[in-house]
Amino acid sequence: MTNGLARAAIRFRPASFVGTFLALLFASAIVTACGVLLQTGLTASITPHRYADAPIVVSADQQVKMTVVHGKRPDTIAQTLPERARLDASLTAVVAAVPGVEQARPDSAFPVSAGRSGLPALTGRGWAALGIAPGERLTEGRAPADGELVLDAASARAAHLSPGTDLTVDTPVGTASYRISGLAEAQPGRATAWFADGTADRISGHPGRIDALAVRPAPGTTPAALADALRQALDGKAQVATGQQRGEVEQPVLLKAKEVLAGIGGSFGGTAATVAVFVLASTIALATGQRAREFALLRTVGATPRQIQRSIATEAVLIAPVAAAIGILPGLALARWWFGELVARGAVPSGVSLDTGPLPLLVSVAVCTGTALAAGLLAARRSARMRPTQALGEAGTGPGTPGVVRAVFGALFGAGAIVLAVVAANLAGATAANLALGVVLCFMVAVGLLGPWLVRGAVGLVGVLLRAAGASASLAADNARAGSRRLASATVPIVMVIAFCGTLVFLQSSLQHAASEQVREGLKADLVVTAEAAPGLPANAVERAAKMPGVDAAVGLLPTGLTYQSSGALGTATAEAVDGDPAALAKLLDLGVTSGSPADLSRSADTVALDSLLAESLHAKVGQRTAFWLGDGTRVEPTVVAIYRRGLGFGQALLPKAAVAAHTDSPYATRLLVASSPGTDGAATAKTLSELAPAGLTVTDRQGYAAQTDQDRELNGWVNNVMAGVLAGFAALTAANTLVMTVLDRRREIALLRLAGTTRRQVRAMLRWEALLITAIGLATGAAIAWATLTPITRALTSAAPHVPLTTALPLGAATALLCLAATALPGRALLRTRPTTAL
Repeated sequence: MTNGLARAAIRFRPASFVGTFLALLFASAIVTACGVLLQTGLTASITPHRYADAPIVVSADQQVKMTVVHGKRPDTIAQTLPERARLDASLTAVVAAVPGVEQARPDSAFPVSAGRSGLPALTGRGWAALGIAPGERLTEGRAPADGELVLDAASARAAHLSPGTDLTVDTPVGTASYRISGLAEAQPGRATAWFADGTADRISGHPGRIDALAVRPAPGTTPAALADALRQALDGKAQVATGQQRGEVEQPVLLKAKEVLAGIGGSFGGTAATVAVFVLASTIALATGQRAREFALLRTVGATPRQIQRSIATEAVLIAPVAAAIGILPGLALARWWFGELVARGAVPSGVSLDTGPLPLLVSVAVCTGTALAAGLLAARRSARMRPTQALGEAGTGPGTPGVVRAVFGALFGAGAIVLAVVAANLAGATAANLALGVVLCFMVAVGLLGPWLVRGAVGLVGVLLRAAGASASLAADNARAGSRRLASATVPIVMVIAFCGTLVFLQSSLQHAASEQVREGLKADLVVTAEAAPGLPANAVERAAKMPGVDAAVGLLPTGLTYQSSGALGTATAEAVDGDPAALAKLLDLGVTSGSPADLSRSADTVALDSLLAESLHAKVGQRTAFWLGDGTRVEPTVVAIYRRGLGFGQALLPKAAVAAHTDSPYATRLLVASSPGTDGAATAKTLSELAPAGLTVTDRQGYAAQTDQDRELNGWVNNVMAGVLAGFAALTAANTLVMTVLDRRREIALLRLAGTTRRQVRAMLRWEALLITAIGLATGAAIAWATLTPITRALTSAAPHVPLTTALPLGAATALLCLAATALPGRALLRTRPTTAL
């Protein structure tokens, strides 16, 4: 019987299930997209190219790892390093001595630039590395001696070079001339210069360190057995990679890409899935509640509560899997677009493929089906358990006031959100920002539970104004007050749009605004020279610029990063290495120093200047030592010589170049700050500075530099904006769907109004007033939640209130209003075409 009831309901009243079907489809799409990205982040790999012929590769661990204790259980946390970690070259002998090793070849790379047109940026390597990559071999000439190099044949042909020619190149230790002793084949697109091993070690910028060891097993030794022997011999001093893991050694950026994908698919995906389930449950509860009269009639003809509940469960099992399965297709399309954009922006290497395995698809169907089943049973529980006469009465008048349990839980979640916001205000850095979504979620659950009371209170506040606006507005106010639970179902998705999008978008805009203000207020340099092409400015660019006529001070900045420990967690911070005299920084930057002096960075390489927020996280003060890891994972404990405020604009840490150069992928400065001498011609100085390198330099003024940094930050905020867009799109579709369902359910009410003499124009006006009321409640509540979430967090991160650009806020509000008006006007017009007697 129950199966028959379910099939009959779907067959003869399909319109009742359209809203539920669409909500399930939307939820499935977003859960699928996030699940696919999460799975890709967990399984991503890159096919090795350079190490394709080396069955085993030994390399350094590219993560900082730390063991923390939660309760009585130890847990290992890890943080990917900003720069490549390298091995001690002495491990070459250790690896070569392991039984079963036929060959252990050290491989290391460093950037080299040639001051000759036709030559691209080169990768410098030691002669021992020739032949590690497939196809690499000497084709002409001989191996290089000290003062010589072997150039790849393709680059030599492009620049019309041959053996015996002298070539001037800029290396990490300076500019020098080398004679070309031979030509070699390199991998396509990999311009390379091979130096004698001793020379390469000296000019690499990281002497005594190598990137990896390419290991070949002796005949009769399997790679798996040798890999185990190497792990035992190295005893944690290095990592041993085989198979697809070699691609990760070849491109360490894959680790960061996996974190990005897992972060989007896991962290954001978990939030998005929670929101999807929450809204889905609300929509299904609304759809089930609209059938209260049908359930009451079934009870009067003898249906038992168990039969009604089984009928609802059967409906969910029939509809949810189909809707969720259809939603997989747009979910996969969203995941492919999202993944493609991440690849195009360089956040994910091009060699990674999207993993569309079956697990996320099955999870999406299971989550949607389970949510539909639970939401339907809970929504029909009250009607199914009532006496038939009582159920008929409530079906005619609408549900009463929500229960005490709902009110208590709503109050608890609201209080929890406030507590989390206060906690976030007392935290620093990324830890505070990470609480943002938790605060919003707590507020959203509270709004969902307390929605009817929220709507009643809002209607009570604006009811006087509505009644003064005419008969239609007064009727809208009365209907809203009487149908507060119905109106709450339509309002919650609107609140979600504003709260989530406001938090994500305006958190990013607040950070961008604060950083831009810091750059505009703190940049004192008259000119900024930026390297557009790899590897950066020439090694002697700062020294040459300081001696140029019209230049009063010049300092280069080399971007890097550092890893630090705070409150049992690992985090990363941006850092700048100062190339030149740190005493000249005062002429070029106003860092907002609160204590100490950045000029003291010149005292020793064992010094650091910290942004105040980072110093707070590290509990560091001027004159004390603080511990962190440099970009390549080298642990240092420098002395803090200064603390400043403008870290968002100029980096969260400043270090001498001598402390950083050997621990970066490229030791070249990328920006040169120049202060002109009083009375000099700025245009002439800019022209002189442009001659620091033959090509690839841009000279701009303060305004141009500030605009350029603004553009860089906008690109960095793309991920947050896409997250907001995905949530906004889902919530907007759900809100429109809910509003349409709500209006269509009022067929009898509108028919009675028409029979009582209300004109079509008055009914349309009433619906418009209700839509505007929903918009106002949604905007006000969502904005309040976003503001309550953002205020403590932005004060912790920027020491300022949230920055809300009107160019973003006004379109968001206007779009919300248009959505509500359209979603009520279109179904309202459809109802008005039906004759009142037919609707009754």
